[in-house]
Amino acid sequence: MELIEKISNKSAKIGVIGLGYVGLPLAIEFARAGFQVTGFDIDPEKARTLKAGKSYISYIPSDKIVKLVDNGSLVPTADFSLLTAVDCIIICVPTPLSRNKEPDLSYVFNTAQTIAKYLRRGQLVVLESTTYPGTTEDMRTILEETGLKAGKDFYLAYSPEREDPNNQDFSTSTIPKIVGGHTTRCLEVADAVYRAIGIRTVPVSSTEVAEAAKLLENIYRAVNIALVNELKMLFDRMGIDIWEVIEAAKTKPFGFQAFYPGPGLGGHCIPIDPFYLTWKAREYDFNTKFIELAGEINTYMPYYVVEKTVDALNQSGISIKGAKTLVLGLAYKRNVDDTRESPSLKLIELLRVRGAKVDYNDPYIRRTPKTRHHDFQMESVSLTEENLSSYDCVVISTNHSSYDYGSILKHSRLIVDTRNAMADFKSEKIVKA
Repeated sequence: MELIEKISNKSAKIGVIGLGYVGLPLAIEFARAGFQVTGFDIDPEKARTLKAGKSYISYIPSDKIVKLVDNGSLVPTADFSLLTAVDCIIICVPTPLSRNKEPDLSYVFNTAQTIAKYLRRGQLVVLESTTYPGTTEDMRTILEETGLKAGKDFYLAYSPEREDPNNQDFSTSTIPKIVGGHTTRCLEVADAVYRAIGIRTVPVSSTEVAEAAKLLENIYRAVNIALVNELKMLFDRMGIDIWEVIEAAKTKPFGFQAFYPGPGLGGHCIPIDPFYLTWKAREYDFNTKFIELAGEINTYMPYYVVEKTVDALNQSGISIKGAKTLVLGLAYKRNVDDTRESPSLKLIELLRVRGAKVDYNDPYIRRTPKTRHHDFQMESVSLTEENLSSYDCVVISTNHSSYDYGSILKHSRLIVDTRNAMADFKSEKIVKA
């Protein structure tokens, strides 16, 4: 097969659509492995930034970008007509939810329509965006409007991204890759392209199985996080520390995996993906009660944190209305600059609704980004001793490792800790939430 031979000798040209937290690391891996990579994004500013040798993702160093751009291995662009020149097209675009928690596949299908304008015989198209089973087949109908047939004239596959931003133990190249093809030949080609950069692949029988596997991974996490979040609220009423309970339980060497509570779910996958299956299940007259209940619990957590904050302030004789409140950490997880679906954004919204005067600090995020649901236009305040002491309450939403928690405790009047960041300290100023 001609394309497999080109992949094998690395003469195949790779195109990655979407240069975000998934697409950019993948493009870098292909370029480092010796492939010619063209990175596509609808945002021209991203292309310009990368061409200048600068990274816009905190844990991807700019010097890694400079080397690949300078030697021509990575070509960032917003010109999608260049799709005709690549052999393998990998789609890494967002799959968000609407306000009504319905799948928004506009990015996927708009991308498919763009690809269809330039699709030629012998190309491979792989979707990596997380979605419900059947999406790749829906995309196929768009691509086949060109008159070309999947499995015959071009190859079509699905391989779900498994990126975990700034994970120090697992990276793009070390996480096994599930691959499902529209046909056996499609699977063979898609499998070859990922193996060519040293990734261990897990071939499955269809694109639908691959799509469902990704949803299962994230639903598994969402459900278990909901469980510990619910137990956190129960144990709080019972005067039991959920964090101590988890530490004790995880000493069991089998049958238990530790999950941890927090102020809500963040990131692009876990808060969103379960609802893709919930929505799709309705086509089959099936109600995913378990998944929906987990979603309700996790969605409620920011409200719970705000209630605990209000109560803590009341105990100090301060009304939430007009209270100066500092939210520590805007990112959805520690040590990254990723705010996708971050519960911190919801906390800021809810605290403001209650009348609080809210600021935030995050060493990775200087200014609040505009999202689908929020546009606060706030700037990160400095975490000085003077600033800390001026706030009525500090809410720890993201436990960045760069924070000096001893200093935070010393200079804060009241701390609401949602991440057990103050576990090493004992003080009446600390309230766990």
